Amino acid sequence: MGRVAIIGVGQTAFVRGFPGSIRELAFEAFKDTMQDAQITVKDIDASIICSAPEYDKQRSPAGVFAEYLGLIPQPTCYLESLCSSSSMGVRMAYALVKSGLHDVVAVIGFQKMSEISSAESQERMGRGADIQWESPFGTMMPAYYAMYARGHMEKYGTSPEDLALIRVKASTYGQINEKAVYRKPITLEMFSDPESPMSGPVASPLRVGDCCANADGSSCVIIANEEKAKALCKKPVWILGLGAASASVNMSGRELFSGLTAAQQAGQQAYAMAGVTPKDIDVAEVHDCFTIAEMMAYENLGFAEPGQGKELIRNKETYKEGSIPVNVDGGLLSKGHPIGATGGSQIRTIVHQLRGEAGDIQVKDPAIGLVHNIGGVGLYGNVTILGRD
Repeated sequence: MGRVAIIGVGQTAFVRGFPGSIRELAFEAFKDTMQDAQITVKDIDASIICSAPEYDKQRSPAGVFAEYLGLIPQPTCYLESLCSSSSMGVRMAYALVKSGLHDVVAVIGFQKMSEISSAESQERMGRGADIQWESPFGTMMPAYYAMYARGHMEKYGTSPEDLALIRVKASTYGQINEKAVYRKPITLEMFSDPESPMSGPVASPLRVGDCCANADGSSCVIIANEEKAKALCKKPVWILGLGAASASVNMSGRELFSGLTAAQQAGQQAYAMAGVTPKDIDVAEVHDCFTIAEMMAYENLGFAEPGQGKELIRNKETYKEGSIPVNVDGGLLSKGHPIGATGGSQIRTIVHQLRGEAGDIQVKDPAIGLVHNIGGVGLYGNVTILGRD
């Protein structure tokens, strides 16, 4: 059926409290994307709406959004895989287009997390674990990732300072990303300063500075077949490889606590489909909900051998000028993490990089980019590899 391309990307600024409704939030990213793609709603055959449920009162938001965005009577559906929802949405859109069922599909990710309190948000996140055997005992995302941080430290000698260096890098680029919720500079010294909020304990060994923040936001990606892409778009970005995997929801069912097996498997699938290796990746966006998550991603994706991810950040190899630039838009640590919108935002960054439209964060002449998006605590893993002509 030919190749499949991304012909438009967009997102809102990620903010602490969006003043409008969820449909208005989705409209902002959709409008941005339609202007980027320079198409009309008549060009879109179907839509996929992505988020994690229970953060707002609307059930089945797909129909509501399709009506509000002028996408009826075209088919629409709602999809969720926690924090990787919009990356999974892109995978589903690829399948719909590749099969010939549709020519152009819009994938819209959103989350309005400010509609509930921080305590309620943590409780919702906890439900991403097993509600019978784990979450009733108070398990939450920071504690889960702290367990992985401790496992990585015990096995490989990784230090809290190594993790802090990842947040320092994130702030370097977050300061210049107008879409980011957190745009303040962060230094390594702030992690040892008892007066700095960055040093406050969350779940040992993770501190406040090691954790991303909740946010409101939306993103949109438009997928098209080769014929439509060439007719409608001057700079299509091609989907070269897709990988997806899952893991045991219960921690007792896992054998590895220094990496995420779903990410490893998804990466291997995506590399095989694209016909490339980790050495071919010019720029990457990885799921850094916590600093340890980025560290594990370096190793799970083959950018470094297990235990050697710390050398990449120590030597600044993951900075814009390094051998493998990672999260040069500030990542989740600076941008914030509106769950359903995150994957689409990551894809937007890589599309801009491959088009040469990334401005102050532009990596030198990238040809192949990678997006790594995780749902839950490694429950779902999605890897997407993109390339330009």
